[in-house]
Amino acid sequence: MRMPGQTQETSYGDDTGGLDAHLARLLVRLAGRENPLHALSVRLVCRLTSLGHICANLAELAGRPLGEVGENEPVIAPPFADWCEALRKSPGVGRPGDYAPLILDEAGRLYLYRYWAYERQLAEDLLHRISDEPSGVDLPRLREGLDRLFPRVEDARADWQRIAAAAAVLKRFCVICGGPGTGKTTTVIRILALLVEQAAGRPLHVALTAPTGKAAARMQEAIRLTRAHLPVSPTIGGAIPGEAMTIHRLLGVRSGSVRFRYDRNNPLPVDLVVVDEASMVDLALMAKLVLALPPRARLILLGDKDQLASVEAGAVLGDICGDSPGFSRAFRERLIEVAGQDPGGYPPPKTLQGVGPETGPPIRDAIVELRRSYRFGEQSGIGRLARHVNQGDGREGLALLERGEWEDVIWRPLESPRDLAARLADVADRLGVYLAVDTPEAALAGLDRFRVLSAHRAGPFGVEALNQRIEERLEARGLIRPRSPWYHGRPMLITANDYSLRLFNGDLGITLSDPASEGRLRVFFRTVEGGIRRLPPARLPEHETAYASTVHKSQGSEAETVLLVLPNELSPVMTREMIYTGITRARSRVEIWGAGPVFEAAVTRRLQRSSGLRDALWGAR
Repeated sequence: MRMPGQTQETSYGDDTGGLDAHLARLLVRLAGRENPLHALSVRLVCRLTSLGHICANLAELAGRPLGEVGENEPVIAPPFADWCEALRKSPGVGRPGDYAPLILDEAGRLYLYRYWAYERQLAEDLLHRISDEPSGVDLPRLREGLDRLFPRVEDARADWQRIAAAAAVLKRFCVICGGPGTGKTTTVIRILALLVEQAAGRPLHVALTAPTGKAAARMQEAIRLTRAHLPVSPTIGGAIPGEAMTIHRLLGVRSGSVRFRYDRNNPLPVDLVVVDEASMVDLALMAKLVLALPPRARLILLGDKDQLASVEAGAVLGDICGDSPGFSRAFRERLIEVAGQDPGGYPPPKTLQGVGPETGPPIRDAIVELRRSYRFGEQSGIGRLARHVNQGDGREGLALLERGEWEDVIWRPLESPRDLAARLADVADRLGVYLAVDTPEAALAGLDRFRVLSAHRAGPFGVEALNQRIEERLEARGLIRPRSPWYHGRPMLITANDYSLRLFNGDLGITLSDPASEGRLRVFFRTVEGGIRRLPPARLPEHETAYASTVHKSQGSEAETVLLVLPNELSPVMTREMIYTGITRARSRVEIWGAGPVFEAAVTRRLQRSSGLRDALWGAR
């Protein structure tokens, strides 16, 4: 089946492997009678869910080829109206509010019941929280706090960090989005100070959380480094929480169950939850988190809506942010009064019709975008390239790369696997620098200076091939001796959380001979406190070699220099979000190897995930 924006067909026949195929066969059997269209629709929605969609949008798929079914016969989807009518007569297909294996809504979106329930519950909970503004805000204290924590500067531009802080105090639900270097974490630390001051001595129970252990550790480190320098009293500074944890740990994992300890009947004992890297949170996890919040608790989401979405189903942050037309007139005037800043610089609405200053959904007042990048300014090639990519302008993006006029952006055409193999000698030299140092601290710092990323895991340009070839070249230079899976110099990435060891998905370690252990191999990791810890290789949770890693695995991390290796042909994962995420992992310099036409075509393609969440939130009045 060729999905919008994809270049390869996907078959939805009974030979499709994986859990989605087994579920599809089960649902077809439960229907109790032979119905080819029903069976096709079941396989379709199961497969799309496994690919990250929340539902099958029949309006978009109607009349399109749907791959091969049964005896390799080509199948064209029926007209939209006929398709919906036939499904509504099928056993096991219900309407919203019914309890049935499949739910078909009025817009023609077909869901597995579980995902329809997650989506409906999350939308209802967020809309309730949006409409329930906190009372008792001490406006004079808030104004004074804003002036102290966000000093006014002689600049005609709006201070979006100050505006975001004011909005977060005035709202029970707030989303602060922005690209790397826009100050999301810096802003939220100051918001915490403002809210502690608003509590006026009462305990403020705050949970700081993120979808991965690595993201939680980075958040915790940022707060630790910043908290002591805030212009607040020692009492206020001491009341700002310093521990962050994963969402799973916060909610309380139950072994062998998809349910958590905390839920609607046993809510979290918190007044505020802050979620960092919210773009990585899938629909099911976000729904369960919001479900576990007390009705009066605040929720602040931080993230970059232009990054890759979660690995699991949904693009929740993107759906929540929508195509925001800016604040309502009433809230804009309130922000001017409280923050002394006019957020009137928002662009006019592009896709929302009939939305003016007095109309529009309430969620528009909950979204604040930080626009000024303190890392990638006007003289940054990375910043300019990222803007071209986000705007879907592949031609200008490629032209910028090919001109070679920016020192922080390097482009090298890559046409074949043979070209890639010839160039990896230089990559091995750059990676091998960390092997010449004397301490684990220096080795880990060396790994942070240069990272190799790929769009794919498999294939000639994928992570598996890159890791193997880089390892071979390091061995040929005598820098490593991989006589067994574990050897001195092997970098490795944790791929599963282990709370007892305090190791989390995304943690990067280095394997070295340890003089303190009589030369035995140990894997060294940084601690949140800034130290180094060592563990025997046999104790580690799931892991993989990490000379190179996927762009998805790199989310929540950064390096001074990033090499992004692109395949020489399009694939479903090649989208502007993937390229933008890879580019912006670099703090100082990015090098891209790829084929020009593939780069240009990928930038024009958006990550499309079907859901009804955006309509539910932005269609509300």
